[in-house]
Amino acid sequence: MGATFVIALREGIEAVLIVSIVLAYLKQLGATDRDRLVWWGAIVAVLLSVGVGTAVFVAGAEFEGSAEQIFEGLVTLAAVSVLTWMIFWMRRQGARIKSDLHEKVDTALVTGGFALAGLAFFAVLREGVETALFLYAAAKGTAVEGTNVAPAAQVVGAILGLALALVLGAMLYRGGIRMNLRSFFRVTGLILIVVSAGLFAFSLHELQEAGWLRLLDMHAFDISSSLPDDAGAGAILRGLVGYHAHPTWLEVVGWAAYLVAVGSLFLRTPRFAGMKSRPQHETSAAASTHVESDVAH
Repeated sequence: MGATFVIALREGIEAVLIVSIVLAYLKQLGATDRDRLVWWGAIVAVLLSVGVGTAVFVAGAEFEGSAEQIFEGLVTLAAVSVLTWMIFWMRRQGARIKSDLHEKVDTALVTGGFALAGLAFFAVLREGVETALFLYAAAKGTAVEGTNVAPAAQVVGAILGLALALVLGAMLYRGGIRMNLRSFFRVTGLILIVVSAGLFAFSLHELQEAGWLRLLDMHAFDISSSLPDDAGAGAILRGLVGYHAHPTWLEVVGWAAYLVAVGSLFLRTPRFAGMKSRPQHETSAAASTHVESDVAH
């Protein structure tokens, strides 16, 4: 539940920020009559994202045995790849996201209404499809064999995360709260790296089970008697970070390698050093002139 909550919250905030920046700029230009086009584009993208997510879950349910393991392993590996790319993409592009969106809005206003709706549509669709992949991977990666408890809990976590993102986004846009978005994306980025490490280990596990990876397949340890992953604290850890009580050596090595490599790159980014000497800004999306500096992290 915790993994999908964080994923849905972060992705939801990103989508809401994009829509908020576009709407704020239209208000600044005195073109609020075009707001409905942005909303239509965003709504259609959300509906299509729900369709994509449903299709992925339905397709996964059709497979059995090794085919199911291969499907789950590959989809999870794809989700980890996209999630990792998204974390670093947001870091690189965050400082320019507002100016880039303003340029696209200027172009769309000249081109026509469909272009403006398309801007919101593709921006929200990207976040929505990413979320769909992540939710499937998290639901499968934290599921206890033979039950549907974890997937159901992860769906609840995703709904709560998206709901909170919508509430926070609305309050940010209207100036009801101020939020340090740079700190938000940094903290959630670190959490998602830990989540991704667990999902990466799960993808390796599934591909090992399917016979695709025949190396380091001996169990590294087995602590299921003291901390089982299907009950108590172990079940909670499984739902949060994909904890496995008796992983193979490949799972352990893959988890550690991902966590160290990606975590080190994330923390050693030069941009962090530059930020320490700059004042920390709290952001309200209503004051869109400051959004770009606060999204940058």
